[in-house]
Amino acid sequence: MERLKEKYLKEIAPKLVKEFKLGNVMEAPTILKVSVNSGIGPFRENKEAVEFFADELSNISGQKAFARKARKSEAGFKIKQGDVVGFAVTLRGDRMWAFIDKLINIAFPRIRDFRGFSNDSFDGEGNYSVGIREHVIFPEVNPNTTKGIRSLQVTIVFSTKDKEKNQQLLKELGFPFAESITKEEK
Repeated sequence: MERLKEKYLKEIAPKLVKEFKLGNVMEAPTILKVSVNSGIGPFRENKEAVEFFADELSNISGQKAFARKARKSEAGFKIKQGDVVGFAVTLRGDRMWAFIDKLINIAFPRIRDFRGFSNDSFDGEGNYSVGIREHVIFPEVNPNTTKGIRSLQVTIVFSTKDKEKNQQLLKELGFPFAESITKEEK
């Protein structure tokens, strides 16, 4: 069993039950899935760079990335309907827990000038999204051999829509949130 999943089951979930006065452990918020998305942008024309990035994203996530195709043509961007415009991966189960563990303990500490993530990145459904500017923060990517640096969007989908509970779950897992800026510091 993944160590982060084990920590959630044995320590975090019971703690959340006590903290939020829930009926039982099944009411505690949990993570259902993690989506990792990336557009290929100007590298779209370079087949070798696109294939290389698809392999890198697959290595980062531990699962084969699938191509996202344009739904309609857009002349301004020189995109035709059906062209590959990005790649995505949806992780569930043990792969999801392994990815979150790697994200929190290995990738985030490698971000330059990192001050933590915003508390305001929760959507209306209680899910949390974070943007990563350089995919080379992951240990599977060699920055010397990569064919262009891409950004990634990571969305964590929860079982509950309650932002406060979901944020507390992420904090307990070790997710690095930025400290709230007080009015005096602005």
